[in-house]
Amino acid sequence: MSKSLGRHILVEFFGCSPEILNDVITIEKSMVDAAKEARATVINSTFHHFSPYGVSGVVVIQESHLAIHTWPEYQYAAVDIFTCGDEVNPWISYDYLKIAFKADYGSAMELLRGQVDLMTRVNIDALIKERQGTEAEEKHEVKFKRDVWFTDKDENLALSLRHTGELLYRAKSEFQTVQILDSYAYGKMLTIDNLVMTTEKDEFIYHEMISHISMQSHPNPKKVLVIGGGDGGTIREIFRYEGVEKVVMVEIDGNVVEACKLHLPNIACEFGNPKLELHIADGIKYVADAADASFDVVLVDGSDPAGPAEGLFSESFYKNVQRILKADGILALQSEGPHFHKKAFVELNHCLRGIFGADRVHTYLAHIPTYPTGLWSFTCATKGNVHHLNNLNESAANAFSEKHNLKVYDAQVHRAAFVLPPFVRKMLK
Repeated sequence: MSKSLGRHILVEFFGCSPEILNDVITIEKSMVDAAKEARATVINSTFHHFSPYGVSGVVVIQESHLAIHTWPEYQYAAVDIFTCGDEVNPWISYDYLKIAFKADYGSAMELLRGQVDLMTRVNIDALIKERQGTEAEEKHEVKFKRDVWFTDKDENLALSLRHTGELLYRAKSEFQTVQILDSYAYGKMLTIDNLVMTTEKDEFIYHEMISHISMQSHPNPKKVLVIGGGDGGTIREIFRYEGVEKVVMVEIDGNVVEACKLHLPNIACEFGNPKLELHIADGIKYVADAADASFDVVLVDGSDPAGPAEGLFSESFYKNVQRILKADGILALQSEGPHFHKKAFVELNHCLRGIFGADRVHTYLAHIPTYPTGLWSFTCATKGNVHHLNNLNESAANAFSEKHNLKVYDAQVHRAAFVLPPFVRKMLK
């Protein structure tokens, strides 16, 4: 066999673990470790996860590269391993990856690239020497650069965030998979089922806007119910009010609370508050079982209308919410993005109007960079005669904002948030 400059093997792995093939962090680490196992020198890695399924990536090595794309739904991975010179054996990487992916079997074809007897070598030693000078070559350490990307994606749009590649937290319950990753642009972030829930850099927008609009509008909120909100940001904002006597929080997945207490302490800083009554339970059932007229404010801090949060978008749930509100009670909830979930946004608004009355339901907007399209909505409803604009004490709201060093909420933002652009007003007619 003639000598070649490189060895190139095209690999297929079948019957792999679908969980592994859909895990960008595990895939990236396995590919890097496979290169190192073959004694290759890793230069950088770039990996992307595609929601809901699939990972693509490449590990650039000093001796060439390892590349991959996975199809978890078929338990299949295609891998490309190219090594130059004689020191790195690509078959060592093949064996390593077969085990790492828990493949039932694999197949591969090896190609010899750059057969020496078909080429003529030119002498470039003099040129290299001229550029380097006569000094001895300095030894240097090759730094390994990682480009690992998390992608929150549906069939029409996506948000990609580069992160460190380290998995800070992952737990899978009967409801969902909870993760904490550390992104470069937005800091540590909580994801649920590969969707961004909150990040260190922009969480204050969501949590201030879902909380203070209603808390500032209510004449004297003493007992507050939070459905969801396991990251702790909403209760953090509520506990800024000294007059609050009790906060009941019902979060369906204890992993969310645990993850955020461990890795997002600036958000999850009030779980030890003695005024908090925390239930790891079904919020829909809790509301159904709660006594009439038992809360001043109810905040529904849930995720999109899917999985365990689907019931938070139902008529029966909000009829029970109205029942458990006191005579001057207020409901506030995140109501999706007008661009992103138009159907859910409109239907939820009409549902609340049918329960509370059209003149007691109002929608307001905020810009949250890491939520789909950036434009996000909240909806508030009142049981009595409280009005979110007429009842606002501007001087008190501004003093509260200044005292607590709020970043987005004050009286001006409170009023401006209810000014809807024409396209949103037309949606809600």
